[in-house]
Amino acid sequence: MTDAPPCDPHLESILFEHGLPHLWRSLARHRKTKIVAVGSSSIAGEGDVIPFPPRLELLLRKRYPDRMIDVVNRGVGGQEAPEELGRFQSDVIDEAPSLVIWQVGTNAIYHRDLYDPHRVADTIAAGLSWLKELETDVILIDLQYAPALLTSAKCADTKLMVSLISAAARAAEINLFRRFALMKLWQTQDKIDPAKLIGPDGVHQTDFSTNCVTMALDLAIGNAVGAVPGAPPPPPAV
Repeated sequence: MTDAPPCDPHLESILFEHGLPHLWRSLARHRKTKIVAVGSSSIAGEGDVIPFPPRLELLLRKRYPDRMIDVVNRGVGGQEAPEELGRFQSDVIDEAPSLVIWQVGTNAIYHRDLYDPHRVADTIAAGLSWLKELETDVILIDLQYAPALLTSAKCADTKLMVSLISAAARAAEINLFRRFALMKLWQTQDKIDPAKLIGPDGVHQTDFSTNCVTMALDLAIGNAVGAVPGAPPPPPAV
């Protein structure tokens, strides 16, 4: 048996554009490191699928075995950026994390009758501006590549939302984990059965794909942080 990932993480497509200096410093100081994950059902969990925050916590503790790393789950199923921003103070800012992972965009399309993608993007930008003032790194996670988001009625809005999230991350100079593009590669290039990645409801990820996404995210974070302690400081974000 090997520890090979169950799917190709396509590392070249998920590498972050910026370092994670706050997370690096927290790890280098040999103290407890807190990461907050905020979002909807991908964070909170759906059905019997364990969501990625506890999975990521285990992987990061394995990557940095002499550190105390906690990934705090602040997911609420069905929410989108406007509702999430409303609980930023208590669920994110008051936790004083060294890294915030914010999953956004899916419900803006899945519940398209309730949200306008451009207004959601404006809310994301506002939230990122808040986080920019704190001593924390930020990773945005965009939509999953899922049949319910790719219908003829929603496909254009889905692509728009992906583009708007990317633009928000670029404007705020923070990292974006391109989940949509990665899962699309698994289906279109690697020919993984869509039913293995997305559940019967057409939107929520399976245990398999949640594990795959988490392993890819761990690799992206590990690459951005580098070795600790004793490693030179990461390059400044540009």
